[in-house]
Amino acid sequence: MNPGISIGPLTIHYYGIIIMIGVLLAAWLSSKLAVRMGQNPDLVWDVLPWVLIIGIIGARIWHIFTPSSAQAAYGWTTEHYLTHPLDALSIWNGGLGIPGAVIGGLLALYLYCRKMKVNFATVADILAPGLALGQAVGRWGNFINQEVYGAPSNLPWAITIDPPYRLAAYQYVASYHPLFLYESIWNLLNMVLLIWMGKKYSKILKPGDIMLTYLIVYPVGRFLLEFVRLDPSPVAGLNINQALMGLTALGASIALFIRIKNRPLSESQDEDMDDEADEAEPVTETPRDQMDSL
Repeated sequence: MNPGISIGPLTIHYYGIIIMIGVLLAAWLSSKLAVRMGQNPDLVWDVLPWVLIIGIIGARIWHIFTPSSAQAAYGWTTEHYLTHPLDALSIWNGGLGIPGAVIGGLLALYLYCRKMKVNFATVADILAPGLALGQAVGRWGNFINQEVYGAPSNLPWAITIDPPYRLAAYQYVASYHPLFLYESIWNLLNMVLLIWMGKKYSKILKPGDIMLTYLIVYPVGRFLLEFVRLDPSPVAGLNINQALMGLTALGASIALFIRIKNRPLSESQDEDMDDEADEAEPVTETPRDQMDSL
């Protein structure tokens, strides 16, 4: 498969094009949500370079230290990168790791918010649905590269992987679960949930609730999909991606539960109770009052 568009000695990889489309769509959606949440949409475009650059660095570092078994088979091991530093800069070889991208992006967002003196949790809530959308689009880059596929499958939606991209143990198996597609759909559903949640419960949500929900929903999906994946990222005999996703979902769930449990009656609920009291029918005069008025 042609990896991209060649312009003289330069090759623009389709994978990179798809990633950038995902980034731009994520920023566009976030800017729309910023307006709905009463924030300046320019904030999204200002923070984008920070999140993008540090996110890519984080994603590459994560890949370098947690290569999948398939990548290690091709020689892209941690030891290789440490002994060949220039190869670490070639992000088109080996790939990127989404957990590192999210960690790096959140770190960049925190530094930006601290510098600009804006509320980190509020901005994180604005960006969360867009992040899910960007991930949904970006996963299609894996389709172009014929990677991130699951166990062998004969289902109608199974995808065919060309022999050069198959794992050594599956050289004679052609059809596999489209793991990238499953995760893309999961991310789209996550995006819809976060947008609906922000609109439906805008009066009772506190800053950070939407991002915490993202940190529950996405890791749960990724945790489950790792069971279908053929090339996990083993670190000390442990699937590091699955372990991190499980711990993240658990931690975010506990944090959100504590926030909700300890949350006092919201102002909106107080207002609703006051409105109901105002709308109640006035007390009628007693017979004694009526006689006094005569």
